[in-house]
Amino acid sequence: MNQRRLNQTVIASLIAISAIGLAHVSPGTIGIATAQAAQAAQTAAASKLGDLSPFRKVATDTAALVDKGDLAGGKARIKDLEVAWDDAEPSLKPRAAADWHTVDKAIDRALAALRAATPDQAACRQTLAGLIATLDKVSGKAA
Repeated sequence: MNQRRLNQTVIASLIAISAIGLAHVSPGTIGIATAQAAQAAQTAAASKLGDLSPFRKVATDTAALVDKGDLAGGKARIKDLEVAWDDAEPSLKPRAAADWHTVDKAIDRALAALRAATPDQAACRQTLAGLIATLDKVSGKAA
């Protein structure tokens, strides 16, 4: 069998398999998949800065440490966020400068709370909650 004939056979097989697979999908499943795709597209469109989930992950890790009373650990962990955010500035800031500054200020508040001479757990919790809310808002995940 020559290569062209083999390619045609493979393509025809894939089309047949796809058709069989679609025959077993209920209209409700298609509706759910379409809704999920629309929601993902809306979130992506709403986030001018792109995927901020790595930054959010560090913020939530920091908040978990603070919740446990490990303020020193929180101070060390938020340093990772500061470094990552600063490293990403050249690519993020041009996309949406206002959003970048909003997140940057929230990060600065959390850094200041954790780096205070005598950090207050409640103040650290509050600034971290504000930071996470800001990340969610800028990412299009919060109303």
